[in-house]
Amino acid sequence: MIDRRGLLLIISSPSGAGKSTLARRLREWDPTIRFSVSATTRKPRPGEVDGRDYYFTTREEFEDMVRRGEMLEHAEVFGNLYGTPKAPVLAAMSEGVDTLFDIDWQGGQQIRNSELGKDAVSVFILPPSLAELERRLRKRGQDSEEVIARRMSRSMDEISHWAEYDYVLINENLDETEARLQAIVTAERLRRDRRPGLSEFVRSLAEEFGARK
Repeated sequence: MIDRRGLLLIISSPSGAGKSTLARRLREWDPTIRFSVSATTRKPRPGEVDGRDYYFTTREEFEDMVRRGEMLEHAEVFGNLYGTPKAPVLAAMSEGVDTLFDIDWQGGQQIRNSELGKDAVSVFILPPSLAELERRLRKRGQDSEEVIARRMSRSMDEISHWAEYDYVLINENLDETEARLQAIVTAERLRRDRRPGLSEFVRSLAEEFGARK
């Protein structure tokens, strides 16, 4: 018997604030958490594998999926389309498996406003300062100066949506932020309204109490 439906764990932040690292660490802490693999129209980066890192599609294929209602959320970022195929998420939820989303505020907003919104738990990650955010982007060594400038320019638009989220964490120390994220997941899993099996358990306690009279 499945004790609860799977959660939709949404983690968002401006680029460089640490959401991808925290998402990876969360899955290392609990390997049963399923990472949502997004579809994208951008070209694969070195080392990325289709179906593992992303589902790489053409723009036409992506737009066809949107028209057929097969995307849970989608958005255009820096000229490329990104989105979450709906079918794998629904399958995981029905099996009681939590799905983790490493997405921007647009994707998070669409999921929260969807028919699955009641099962969503959203966390926004803030950097300790904009100077530290820029330092982390440069340290990654993945982007050109032009891309870094665009990401920094976009960061305040991302940050402006912090109040839409259930939880907000300031990622000053990665280990401490990870521990707080684990605590959020643990608490959300234990919420009464997420555990339908509790009603039957309490009834069994009442029957046991009655039998002892």
